[in-house]
Amino acid sequence: MAAFALVEVLEGSVCAPHGFRAAAAAAGIKPSGNPDIALIVSEAPANAAAVFTTNRVCAAPVVVSREHLRDGRARAIVVNAGNANAVTGEQGMRNARRMAELTAELIGAAPDEVLVASTGVIGRPLPMDRVEYGIRRAASELTLQGGPSAAQAIMTTDTRPKEIALEIPVSGHRIRIGGICKGSGMIAPNMATMLAFLTTDAEVWPEVLQSALRSAVERTFNCVTIDGDCSTNDMLAILANGASEVRVTPNSPQHAAFCEGLLEVCTHLSKELARDGEGATKLVEVRVSGARSFMQARQVARTIANSPLVKTALFGNDPNWGRILCAAGYSGADLDPARIALSLCGVPLVREGEALPFDEQATTALMKADENVIELDLGQGRSHATVWTCDFSYDYVRINAEYTT
Repeated sequence: MAAFALVEVLEGSVCAPHGFRAAAAAAGIKPSGNPDIALIVSEAPANAAAVFTTNRVCAAPVVVSREHLRDGRARAIVVNAGNANAVTGEQGMRNARRMAELTAELIGAAPDEVLVASTGVIGRPLPMDRVEYGIRRAASELTLQGGPSAAQAIMTTDTRPKEIALEIPVSGHRIRIGGICKGSGMIAPNMATMLAFLTTDAEVWPEVLQSALRSAVERTFNCVTIDGDCSTNDMLAILANGASEVRVTPNSPQHAAFCEGLLEVCTHLSKELARDGEGATKLVEVRVSGARSFMQARQVARTIANSPLVKTALFGNDPNWGRILCAAGYSGADLDPARIALSLCGVPLVREGEALPFDEQATTALMKADENVIELDLGQGRSHATVWTCDFSYDYVRINAEYTT
């Protein structure tokens, strides 16, 4: 996992850090009847930070949560799945605020200490009688073991929950960071139809927490793409309650350990998002090196990862590497074809811009693995970036064609 020593992977995800409880409830929002309300609560006031969708059409809970985060404080996160509460007008805003108000009332907090998130179908009003029932039920069942249940409740088209927790030694003490996320389709760089919620028992001031979160997101969640679509609802929030009594200040050993741990948690969750892409049969890791800057490397990697022709070739185990170079060429990055080197699943295919002989049958066999790696060296510098995606299968079309029907 992490580069630092003695890191320990824990059970419990968002409840692994001290001072957090969580719960889930089935409110009847999802047609399946599965749990669809999640609640994460810090027992003490916490500092908070978040990043949100870049889509100009953003959901009511995104607007409300942005407002509530102005002071960098929060005690709870309430989430519903099965309904996005997006493009729902003033009633949608009232419903999002009501979710915060009710949660605050039940846990003994102020409404602006509650962050709100929703995921699901766009354009349908929230069934607030069911939502309120679910929030009341979840609030009555908060427990130190509730993290995995919350991870399941936020799922929509996900096939499995996504969660992790780490304990990190630092200066004779230990801090914990836990997280859950959901997302399977409509996942694109710069955030998308993805919800992620992180907790830590480190004491981190809001400005430091926001900076650390943005830095981690830039190299993880903003390096994930499933289909190039950007959602109305995505949100990633972190609560830091200080229960470990380890203070994280800039340029300290605690800060370095915290940032590295946060990066590990975000990396794990990001890869799980890509691995569980709608209809996916394999995780695809696109590594671009030899770039003049991280931004150039990521631009090329993103374009390759978003290419339907590349993704369908990967699904068919077809080593049609010309599609990869084609995508790199139209990425908009300044490339020199004569310097490019390319390999797929460890098989060298191109060197200094010229094709290499390779065993097509053997490469096809390698591509049948559940993880494929594309490595492209631009030959221009020392910067690099990795983007995670998945293949496009027949099931991707079926899932999205039948999403509301």
